[in-house]
Amino acid sequence: MSFDLVVWAMNPTAAPDEVRAANARCAAGVHPQRPADPRVVAFYDALTSTYPDRGPRATAPGSPWASTPLHAAADHIQMRLDENCPDVVLETVERLAAELNLDLLDLQDGTVYPPPARVA
Repeated sequence: MSFDLVVWAMNPTAAPDEVRAANARCAAGVHPQRPADPRVVAFYDALTSTYPDRGPRATAPGSPWASTPLHAAADHIQMRLDENCPDVVLETVERLAAELNLDLLDLQDGTVYPPPARVA
């Protein structure tokens, strides 16, 4: 079993329903044709430098990924995590999303965790 998380580079005023709508468009195969958001690039680079999603380490025992490579688009990164991935991986995802002002969507229940700057 696995679980999915998605980080989204949204407008600073985006509401949770807008994040879920963006994800629904992605699931339907609709992706914006624009350069990658620098926040998404920075998230991907930081995360995969520790937890590679390509090459032999991506599928080695202990990898947090249930599916590789990660789904990367201009405005989001979707991660399918192994149910046994260590908590430190989830903490890293949450920390990076907060640092980079990205919304975090939990696909299991649809909960959107906006960046701390938007919560405060």
